[in-house]
Amino acid sequence: MNNKLAYGLGAAGVAAMAVFVLTMATPQAGQRGGMSMTPPDTTALDDGDPINSVLVPVEFSPEAQIGKRIFEGKCSVCHGDNATGQQGFAPPLVDQIYEPNHHGDAAFVAAAKNGVQAHHWDFGNMPPVDGLTDGDVKYIARYIRELQKENGIF
Repeated sequence: MNNKLAYGLGAAGVAAMAVFVLTMATPQAGQRGGMSMTPPDTTALDDGDPINSVLVPVEFSPEAQIGKRIFEGKCSVCHGDNATGQQGFAPPLVDQIYEPNHHGDAAFVAAAKNGVQAHHWDFGNMPPVDGLTDGDVKYIARYIRELQKENGIF
């Protein structure tokens, strides 16, 4: 009988801890931190304004340097310099929404290849990007990840 009681109390303790952890990890309404997938209010911005301010690393890895050049040639026209986003055009990629555990590098490859149906932001659908190989997008993802890390997103 002692073993059954001990197992029951242990299971109840594990369940209580799981509820506590899930409650603490879930952002409250209106909070931006954690894994919130709610984009910021950008209504005060004019079209073309950067959506986020971004800290840029002093130095990029060689792979990220290649990705930066490709990004500047193919992506920055919509996503802005250093992936800050541009009001009225495209979201910032240096944003908690695009952190690696929510949008892995494969999501960037798929987005460039196939386009993306709008789901977090109200900019409309992203069309496929012509002229990029999977390798190109992997370099771009490396650049974005290094920007994200510099801005506390990892």
